[in-house]
Amino acid sequence: MQWSSTERQGCIVASPDGRVDEATAQAFTDHLASSVSLAAESPSRKLIVDFSGLDYMSSRGLRALTLAKRQADTAGVAMALARPNTVMREILAISRYDKLFAVTDTIEDAL
Repeated sequence: MQWSSTERQGCIVASPDGRVDEATAQAFTDHLASSVSLAAESPSRKLIVDFSGLDYMSSRGLRALTLAKRQADTAGVAMALARPNTVMREILAISRYDKLFAVTDTIEDAL
């Protein structure tokens, strides 16, 4: 799994690429935590996780999202998930994470 982060209009946009499974879950968790910390120091205090590069996410990835959401809430950071593909959108719907997070079709919509 690859990870990159950029700043856009004062928001941190984190972009994981690949699969989040047993082998990559810890790296995903660590990158999310770092991104929340960066967002806490950004002007908008907002983190957008760009899901366009994710092919799959196991329950370990969902757990990482839960931990990141708790950290974000504590730090006063708004967190949104942008551009999920059909598979990821289904995973978010089945797990009801689409009720916990703002899920948008574009990064612009999340800004």
